[in-house]
Amino acid sequence: MDNISIFLCFVIGLISLILISFKKRYAYWRDRGIANLEATIPFGNLPMGKVHIKDITDPIYKQKKPGAPFMGAYFFRTPVVVATDLDFIQNVLVKDFSNFHERGMYVNEEDDPLSGHMFSLDGEKWKSLRAKLSPTFTSGKMKFMFPTVVDVADTLNSTLAEVLKTESELEVRDLLSRFTTDVIGTCAFGIECNSLKTTDSEFRNFGSKIFDKPLHGPLMELFRTQYPNLARRLHVRVVSKEIEDFFMGLVRETISYREKNNVRRNDFMDLLIRLKNGEALDERSQKLGRVTFEEIAAQAFVFFVAGFETSSTNMLFTLYELALNPDIQEKARREIEIILSKYEGKLTYEAVQDMVYVDQIISESLRKYPPGVILVRQAVRDYPVPGTETTIEKGTAIFIPVFSIHHDPEIFPNPEVFDPNRFTPEQIKARHPMSFLPFGEGPRNCIGLRFGRMQSRIGLITLLKNYRFSPCSKTPIPMAFAERRPVLAPKFGMHLKIEKI
Repeated sequence: MDNISIFLCFVIGLISLILISFKKRYAYWRDRGIANLEATIPFGNLPMGKVHIKDITDPIYKQKKPGAPFMGAYFFRTPVVVATDLDFIQNVLVKDFSNFHERGMYVNEEDDPLSGHMFSLDGEKWKSLRAKLSPTFTSGKMKFMFPTVVDVADTLNSTLAEVLKTESELEVRDLLSRFTTDVIGTCAFGIECNSLKTTDSEFRNFGSKIFDKPLHGPLMELFRTQYPNLARRLHVRVVSKEIEDFFMGLVRETISYREKNNVRRNDFMDLLIRLKNGEALDERSQKLGRVTFEEIAAQAFVFFVAGFETSSTNMLFTLYELALNPDIQEKARREIEIILSKYEGKLTYEAVQDMVYVDQIISESLRKYPPGVILVRQAVRDYPVPGTETTIEKGTAIFIPVFSIHHDPEIFPNPEVFDPNRFTPEQIKARHPMSFLPFGEGPRNCIGLRFGRMQSRIGLITLLKNYRFSPCSKTPIPMAFAERRPVLAPKFGMHLKIEKI
């Protein structure tokens, strides 16, 4: 047999072994009697081409079987769980949280210290940081930060008023991102970012780079998730060195200045500095040990990233729906006017709490456009699924398709209709507690949800009080979403007609 024949036999044999390996792997759920979709070699149930992350799990969710807690799926060769039953989801997120407290995300603190933030960390490191940082997001701390956010909202108002002197149709996505950038910059770092006053703010530019220019493509993201130990040996980063240098330098300078000049502020950075120095954040909290400089930088970084993008897109989609539903917009404006008149025209913390309909509007926007379309948990030990003979093996990822749940007509009838009345107390009480998950649920829910809702409320109240929004020729109808962005966002921007009241 000549060399070419030997080589061809080797190649054919290798391909055959790979195919057999995939076929055997793709029998994982069938062998366990779990309903699953047919997998395609080599991508499993991953759709081909450019799609949004919600479109990965949505077709699987829609094939859910009555009475089954989940569907089996495959991402490349890896079996994963796609949760389809709300009781099962409650077990994962709340009741049996001790079995699913990890996310299984890639972290490389040695080469990439900003990756070591609370959202990605697992195990004792996550538990310790969560306990230390929880007191920074109480309702009392929100009251302290409230006037700062109102000040930034006033700047948003004056900036928009100036723009409307020369144009009436505006791309509002950038404006809202600049607003939340200034809020987070002020509350997290104590820095006047001036993103609203100048379009080339350094803070805003770096914020844009995080989402618009990711360091790696989807294949590298998959590699570091599937083979984290190898990725760490290869010094694979999550955050670019340029962004790391900017944020680490910013935090270092802020801490140095405040400690040298004994500066105290009611903001996130002040609370982090107190934790660094081993202080308890309130009389009830116990001293849980100091946080390091790297830990401070990582938490400030994720607070910035999570805070400015999620809240700005929530406001964006809310204004979009209010522009398409003028009757709802006018009802919200009337509530704002009535409540503010009770507080002498001042936007106070108590006034915002009284604006129930505005809050319902924000909730309905979060239902229809949840920033995080999928929640991920990982089994830390073998888990016998209650009511079944199935065991989820240790290390298996559980995908909770938030977008699909929020658009399930069995849970929310006519899910494409924007209806704030879904969130009256009576309606909320009538639904399963896991039917609305914009911030997750359980001990690992979004720690900054109070702050996120607060800045969205303040921003929207300020805008609706002073402006009327309506569609224009460039308004995206129907909505199309940008692919491969971690947060739900419009694909072609958001143009609206704005009229000063």
